[in-house]
Amino acid sequence: MAEMEEQELADRMSWEEVTEADRRGLLEHSREFLDLFWDIAKMEQQTRLEATEKLLEYLRARPEGSEMKYALKRLITGLGMMREHARPCYSLALAQLLQSFEDIPLLSILQQIQEKYKLDSLTKATMRSSLFGNLFGVLALFQSGRLVKDLEALLECVKLLQALAQHHNHLQEQPRRALVDILSEVPDNLWQGLLPKVLSTDLDVILSSPEHLELFLLARKKAPAKLQKAMGSVNLFSDENLPRLVEVLRRAAASVKKEQKLPPVALGMLRLALEEDKFPQFWKQVVEQGLLQKQLWPVNYMCFYLLGTALPLLSKEQLQLVLRGDLARLLGEHMVTSQVQNKFKFLPELTKLVVTFLEGSRDDPEKQLAVLVDLTSITNQGLPAIPTFWHVTRFLSPRALQGYVAWLQEMFIQPKLDSLVDFSTGVQKKAWKATPSMPGRAVFRLRKWIIHRLVSMIDHMVQEKDEAMINQLARFCLFHSFFKTKKPVAQIPETKHQFSVPLEARDREIISDGFFSLLQALSSPVREAAAQALGGQLWTHRLLQLANTLLNQNRNVTPVTPFTTQQREAWDQMLQTLKELEARSSEAKATAFHHLLLLVGINLFKSPAESCDLLGDIQACIKKSMEETAQQPRAKATNSEEPPWVEVMVEILLTLLSKPSHLMRRVARNVFGHICSHLTHRALELILVVVNPESSQDAEDNVVVTDDAAEEQVRNGKDKDDENKNSDSEGEEEEDEESEEERDKDVDPGFREQLMEVLRAGKALGEGDSEDDGEELDDEAMMALDKNLASLFAEQKLRIQARQDEKMKLQKEKALRWDFQIRVLDLIEVLVSKHPKNALILELIEPLLSIIRRSSGGSKQERDLLHKTARILTENLFRTRQCCQGVGARADAVHAQLEQLVQQASRQTDSSIAFYYFNASLYLLRVLKMNPAPKSVPKKRQKKQKAVPESSSKDPQITSCLDLMRVTSAYSAALSSFLTKRNSPLTIPMFLCLFSRHPMICKNLVPIMVQHIAGPTRPHNQACQLLQKSLCISELKVCFEDAEWEQLISGVMAQAAKNLQALGTPQTKPEHQREASSLELLNSILRTISNKKLTVDLTGLLGVLQSQQQKMTENLQQGEHANTSSRLQDLYWQAMKYLGAQRPKLEKEDTKKVPSIPQSPISMKQKKKGFLPETKKRKKRKAEDMAQEAPSPAATAADLPPSTGKKRKKVKAKLPAQAQVNGTPPAKSPVPSDSPAKTPKQQKQQTPKAAQVSEAIPTSLAEPVAEKPHLKPLPKKRVLGKSPLSPLPRKKARLSLATRGPLLFQFGAKKKKTLRFTMSSSKK
Repeated sequence: MAEMEEQELADRMSWEEVTEADRRGLLEHSREFLDLFWDIAKMEQQTRLEATEKLLEYLRARPEGSEMKYALKRLITGLGMMREHARPCYSLALAQLLQSFEDIPLLSILQQIQEKYKLDSLTKATMRSSLFGNLFGVLALFQSGRLVKDLEALLECVKLLQALAQHHNHLQEQPRRALVDILSEVPDNLWQGLLPKVLSTDLDVILSSPEHLELFLLARKKAPAKLQKAMGSVNLFSDENLPRLVEVLRRAAASVKKEQKLPPVALGMLRLALEEDKFPQFWKQVVEQGLLQKQLWPVNYMCFYLLGTALPLLSKEQLQLVLRGDLARLLGEHMVTSQVQNKFKFLPELTKLVVTFLEGSRDDPEKQLAVLVDLTSITNQGLPAIPTFWHVTRFLSPRALQGYVAWLQEMFIQPKLDSLVDFSTGVQKKAWKATPSMPGRAVFRLRKWIIHRLVSMIDHMVQEKDEAMINQLARFCLFHSFFKTKKPVAQIPETKHQFSVPLEARDREIISDGFFSLLQALSSPVREAAAQALGGQLWTHRLLQLANTLLNQNRNVTPVTPFTTQQREAWDQMLQTLKELEARSSEAKATAFHHLLLLVGINLFKSPAESCDLLGDIQACIKKSMEETAQQPRAKATNSEEPPWVEVMVEILLTLLSKPSHLMRRVARNVFGHICSHLTHRALELILVVVNPESSQDAEDNVVVTDDAAEEQVRNGKDKDDENKNSDSEGEEEEDEESEEERDKDVDPGFREQLMEVLRAGKALGEGDSEDDGEELDDEAMMALDKNLASLFAEQKLRIQARQDEKMKLQKEKALRWDFQIRVLDLIEVLVSKHPKNALILELIEPLLSIIRRSSGGSKQERDLLHKTARILTENLFRTRQCCQGVGARADAVHAQLEQLVQQASRQTDSSIAFYYFNASLYLLRVLKMNPAPKSVPKKRQKKQKAVPESSSKDPQITSCLDLMRVTSAYSAALSSFLTKRNSPLTIPMFLCLFSRHPMICKNLVPIMVQHIAGPTRPHNQACQLLQKSLCISELKVCFEDAEWEQLISGVMAQAAKNLQALGTPQTKPEHQREASSLELLNSILRTISNKKLTVDLTGLLGVLQSQQQKMTENLQQGEHANTSSRLQDLYWQAMKYLGAQRPKLEKEDTKKVPSIPQSPISMKQKKKGFLPETKKRKKRKAEDMAQEAPSPAATAADLPPSTGKKRKKVKAKLPAQAQVNGTPPAKSPVPSDSPAKTPKQQKQQTPKAAQVSEAIPTSLAEPVAEKPHLKPLPKKRVLGKSPLSPLPRKKARLSLATRGPLLFQFGAKKKKTLRFTMSSSKK
């Protein structure tokens, strides 16, 4: 509202300022033109831009008209609006208008602005709008781009801004900032005249605010000679001016606190210090000793921005000063401690600044290298502050990148901690005062970071195809992970390095982990495919050959863990097998085995004993697999005690999956995908034992899950950051309270008894019969008691700690087991997705369902396991188009499994779990349907097939192995359970999915649903809903013949009508729901009859619905169950509409035309406020006479008042009054009962009188009704009735919805929305 009032005020003010001559032109303006000014002030940017563009187009077409004057006045008026977002919008629109029409003088516009917003006559009400109107007016002139070209207007704007600067409370520093922005665009030749007017010669004024200092710096740049003449030599870096300069910079940092950017005055001072060769003084005294003295985060961030912006401007010596000072340490501490959420992090901004510097200094690789080395040297206890994944190295030149890698390797071999800019956080300083620093800790942290940094750089190097650099890093990691130098040799460059601090076991462990991460980065599928396409070898193969070369150089190099004879033989045999596989590289299986051998061979250096056994088993499996490929597999194995090679390979893959390596996981998936076709039942059981441990008692002994990360954490537990160990005192108190509560919970009765015994033995418990009650214990007794209590509580503490450790161990084992099961599910996913026709998939269903049933979703690992299992079932199994083949011989077992799944689905407590069981049964049903029956059919099955009628011989289920009767019985029990059980886990969508996919089962289950319509309330409602949606399935109609379908529809309708009639008058909410569900089912059936043009007897249904009309109307008038009654009314009249009756319209009474009728209490309650009472309204004399002279309480159709609607044509024929009121056929007709049903033409001639049927009208419905319907003759088209009209007397009439035509029972409805009925005889 405020916005609209403000816009209307602007319209009125602009209109008053337009001359009389222009008003005539404005009257011709379209509303679209005026609406543009409303759209300009909208908050949406796109709307504002479009409105401004349309305004300019409109004005370009009429540059000389009154529209231009009005637009200028309206835009100037909008500059001073109170809404903050509207002022910049009008200012921008005015700027674009002035830019487009250069013939408009700027000075005149400025004068109009000053006249509109006068500064000399400010009041408290208009001050704010006037100040902002002038400010945004000047900004509009400046944004037009013409202000710096018009000296006169420029001088006036400068004066106006200087006047606005006096109102600091409202505008703050905005006028001075605008002045600086304007003057920065002014040419140098105009500065000679502007300098005395805009800049004060007093140095105190210059150093009073950032804006004055920025004007001074701007004047020094634009007119140095004029400034020198006016002020003389000015030294801002003198000892007197430095404190004031620091204060000005602090104010500048506070002014851009919200924007979080570098103030222009700070950058100007940096440039001035570089020009005057006083940068060291500026940086030391102003930045580090001045700005950093008070730890204010806006000032710190300004200094950080200043550091990043200064990088391209500084020399190497100056870079050393900046990146190795106090500001660098503060920057590193910020990057370490800014991990808290919702706290500003400067690292993204620093990354942008460093990238800008590196891109602009590609011609100076030494400077690039110096900056990156200095930033890496900022360390926290030896750990660099920048992250290992900092990808600014991709912008380095090749020479700088090579130098950076060489520096990292040199720091790894010979750490120079003295060259680092090291710092400690506040928490570390407090925690390490009492704890001495451990030797070698900083070296270990630095080496660990360097390895991870080198590995992270591999991704960029692979993209750039820098083969030499990748080879250098890979050789470095491989050599220092598993080898050590005996004697330096020129052929191996890595042997020339001598470690200043020897490598420890944990160092080599870190290097080996980094090496396998590097191997994973080099072994991605995309990179391997690219390497093979270019004819090169895989990186894994190259590194394996390098390792073989190092093994052969036993005089100069030795492994960290020397190979035994057996391990060396396994290594040599592996190399021979690799050569054989390379000869068959065209085969996909050989390639997969090749990758597996390479990976296990590399792991021989990390875990020799385990990998040696795996290598032997893998080679044996590869040999047997290749023999089967070359020859036909034998019928029997040569050695019955030896397991098949597939089972051995599956065990190997499970062993590899037990290790936390993503590379092993990917290779295992690849290998398993090639051996799935050879999978046996026993091999699958090995996988299922891991996935479903409940199926086997010895499941825990099959595969041992290793946790290398946990072991490393234990080994390196002392190397964690102390800030994670040492918490604040409040946190320690909370932990103590929690631990005390846990101890109280862990106290057992045995400990209490022991405590009581110790106290009794020390006579610390006072007893009533004791003689020494009043005596106190001596010192020796107290000391002995304290000693016993201390030992007792120490034992209890150890027991509690042991229980906690056992609990943590169990939780850790569960987490490891869940992670392992998630990795093993990869194999199942490969089997299901790549080999969907494998018959072994049927054995996966129940184990996967058991995972879903058992999962509680408590921990993250358990939720991941649950989600992955559900995804495999739904996406890879249930929704796939292909299914298992070759299950005809075991059809009975599949049928039993299906029955079990349906039963388990009915017994679940959660519908989400029952959903998977039910869908699994549907999958098995599809498997049975798509698999052909075996050639030898059992006798029982032959009898069943003979019992099938000939009409269904074309059914594909006859040729499949599906036993329809057995399956139907299983789903029949589930359906009965669903309809009768109160909290059934089954749902209607489950059965609809079954019915749509298998309509023959739906056909067999329809009688059960029809039977439960007459049951209690819940089975009735469920059966009605399910039956209503089932009859709409198009596939179901195909399973019935026409006569069967009509019989089914008739039976369902009769049962629903019978249930509706037996219900009577509903009193409770369940009864109302029961009636509503019956009406919904009837509506669905009637819709089907109407759409399909079926011939069904509707006489009984019509009578039932007619008997319900008066009851529903009374309930609606009395207000009982208002929501339910209105819904029932809608459903009822919808059904009556299909039967030919229209719902009466409830018209408002017009007292001018209708006689006054005493109002009931109900109508008095519903009287609206603001209307005259009935006694105050004028009444027609004629209406009163008609009310007094009425012969009977029931009015006839002829005596009813005329309708208030449109006039209609008179109709010759008249319908019975009962039909007009109730929408039902007359109960008694004057036509003789032995005459046949009349056609519409005959009915026109024999219309009963209104007086003869007036007694049949209920008194509660004696109200004005619509006018009489029109009747049309029936068309000549033949209806779907099977028999002609019967002349037999006293026979029921059959109503057909086959065609549409005029209604026999109709309220004043439109003729286009009517149903046609035809009468046909019914046979008993």
